[in-house]
Amino acid sequence: MNCDYTGTHMAATKGTRAKGKKTKQRTRRQAGATHWTERTHRGLRILQVPELAKLSWLVHGFSTRQGGASQLDGQRVLNLGFTEWDARENVKENRARLQAAVGAQDLKLVSLLQFHSDAILHFESAPTEPSRADASVTKTAGLLLAVQTADCVPILLVDPKNRAVAAVHAGWRGTLARIVEKAIGRMQMQFGSQPADLLAAIGPAIGGCCYEVGTEVAAAFSGQFANAAEFFDELRTGDEPNPLQWLNMMPPGHQPPPKKVLLDLPKANRSQLEAAGVPAANIFVSDLCTGCRRDLLFSYRKEGAQSGRMMAVIGIRTQEKKSAGR
Repeated sequence: MNCDYTGTHMAATKGTRAKGKKTKQRTRRQAGATHWTERTHRGLRILQVPELAKLSWLVHGFSTRQGGASQLDGQRVLNLGFTEWDARENVKENRARLQAAVGAQDLKLVSLLQFHSDAILHFESAPTEPSRADASVTKTAGLLLAVQTADCVPILLVDPKNRAVAAVHAGWRGTLARIVEKAIGRMQMQFGSQPADLLAAIGPAIGGCCYEVGTEVAAAFSGQFANAAEFFDELRTGDEPNPLQWLNMMPPGHQPPPKKVLLDLPKANRSQLEAAGVPAANIFVSDLCTGCRRDLLFSYRKEGAQSGRMMAVIGIRTQEKKSAGR
């Protein structure tokens, strides 16, 4: 997979932070999100949103690392990216198992060559070769849009009225470039989608508890977003009077910036969805952090080059699923 998971390979131990009144209270995101369910199929564990699953014409899912044909550290894992450590045959088998697990065996998988951009493609038919982009949209039945992640944010968008869908990969560069907002704009242009009608699922990603970035990243966000300070927190030593005081240079002083800060990418993308007009009640965010839950998820930041890739998929069935009452 041509995807640059940029950043320092971090150890599992995180910096400590003070618990003063001014400090943002961040906790490790753990399992048990209210609006998410788990589907198991032949050893695979697939995460889904009930509000999306109840749409009879739609198929979707977020993969985890468990199950699969690949071997990593003596365990069978569901690696869905063409990495150096895994055989292509294993990855192809894993992708077939994922499609079976979400009930999309008859759909054509449409993956991308991701490169941390704001490039978005509209597919009306299955491509013969993977294309360079970080998001895709369609309203063509039989296509299963996919994005790969191993810390970055996977986002699935659904327009129930026009029966259109999108899959978005948002790392910090894509988030800075507002790729999810642009994906919504592309759906408006191609399908007449209205943001107020959309449903959005933000899948497992590295959380604000674990994602250390340089202050130059925070400065870049500050130049793009008026509420950028809400997405960041300092690594705390217990002595700082005000978190992120250096970012907006507000009184009482101008302390030098810290070398590293913590970025909450899921929060930043949720903010963009709301800014684009998606109702807060229509946005479903997984509380799973890839950095904290390496038992369940892949994390490039924590595992480095030996990490696998997960996949978020969404598509329109060629035939609607019959309800149990029929």
